[in-house]
Amino acid sequence: MIHRNIFENIPIDLPTELVETLVEGAGFRMERIVSRGHATPEDFWYDQPQNEWVIVLHGHAYLVFEGKEDPVFMSAGDYLNIPAHVKHRVEWTDEDQETFWLAVHYD
Repeated sequence: MIHRNIFENIPIDLPTELVETLVEGAGFRMERIVSRGHATPEDFWYDQPQNEWVIVLHGHAYLVFEGKEDPVFMSAGDYLNIPAHVKHRVEWTDEDQETFWLAVHYD
């Protein structure tokens, strides 16, 4: 058994998003992601082979989906399900505080 706090143990220097696998099994992976002013490079789109359910636990972010004009604003408590191969990117995360995500990748 592992006992930890999802909001703790964040490096002071965070040059890239912190992505940690918390638990995984057959066809399933849960990650903690911590962003602080991070965004996906403009020329890159995530195109994942698995579905992804994601929730913002703390902070703020904008997600953009290919073919959609308006970004999706997310704040604490907001979640969405991204089907496999739906291209998306993180447009913006708050620079003044960490944005904590919980992402579940599943078949």
